[in-house]
Amino acid sequence: MSCWETLADYGLRSIGIGERLLPRSDFTLCQQFVLIGSGMLWNVYFGVLAMVSGFFLATAVALGKAAENPLIRKPAEWFVFIFRGSPLFIQFFFAYELFVLLPREGIQIFGITAETGWLTRAWAGALIVLFLNTAAYSAEIFYGALRSVPKGDLEAADAYGLSGWNKFRRVTWPTMLRLAWPAYTNEAIFLFHATTLVFFSGFPAWQQRGDALYYANYFADKTFNPFIPYPIVAMYFIILTLAIIGLFNLANRRLNRHLPQTAARRIRYRPQLAR
Repeated sequence: MSCWETLADYGLRSIGIGERLLPRSDFTLCQQFVLIGSGMLWNVYFGVLAMVSGFFLATAVALGKAAENPLIRKPAEWFVFIFRGSPLFIQFFFAYELFVLLPREGIQIFGITAETGWLTRAWAGALIVLFLNTAAYSAEIFYGALRSVPKGDLEAADAYGLSGWNKFRRVTWPTMLRLAWPAYTNEAIFLFHATTLVFFSGFPAWQQRGDALYYANYFADKTFNPFIPYPIVAMYFIILTLAIIGLFNLANRRLNRHLPQTAARRIRYRPQLAR
C-alpha cells in the first residue's frame, strides 16, 4: 500500500470516514503519521470549541468578579477558585462519574425528556470539562486586565459622554483584551496541549475514533517502540502551537493597530510547567 493510498484510507478515519479496521501488522511510518494526524482532528475540535465558547463565559465571569453586588461576585469567584484550584484530570474523572450517574432514560424537564447518554461520550463530556476549565483560567486573566484598564481611558470615555454598554464596548472591553491578549495566548496554547488528557480520562473513544494520543498509544503497544509514535504526536503539537501563535499574533496586531509598533507588545510563548 502506497502512502497516498494510506492517506486516502486513514486520513479521516478518526471522524468515521475511510477504513474502519486499523492496520494489524507491518506498520509503516506513513501509517503512523497519517493515523496520528487523523486523531489530531479531535484535539483541534476540543481546543477550538472549548476556547471559543470559553472566551465568552470567561468575559462574563471576569465582569462578575468585578461586580460590586456580592450575589454576582461570589459565584464568579467560587467558579474560578474551584476550576483553577483542582487538577484538570480530576475534573475529567468527576465529570464522567457524574454523567454516568444520570438516568439512562433521560431527565424530565417540563414534560420533555432530555437525553443524557451523549454526555458520557468524549466529544461532549470532555468538551464540557475543557470549556469550564479554560473559562476559569481565562476569566482570571481577563479580570486582571479589567482591573488594569487605565483610569484615564475611562475618564476620557466619560468626558465623551459614553456610559453603560457603549462605554464597555468601545473602551473597556477592547482595552481589556489588548492587555490580556499575550497571557491569553499562552492559555490557548496550554488548552490545546491539555486536550491530550482526554485519552487518559474516563470518556471512551467511540468506535475507536480517538485523538492523536489514542493512535500513538495503539502503535506503541503493537510495536513495543514508543520512540516513533510519541515524537510524531509532539511534532504535530509543535506545528499546532506555531499556528496558534501566528493567528494570535495577527489578532494582537489588530488590537494594537492604534499604537506605534515600538509600543505594541509582542506575544511570546512562555510554557507553563504546572497547571
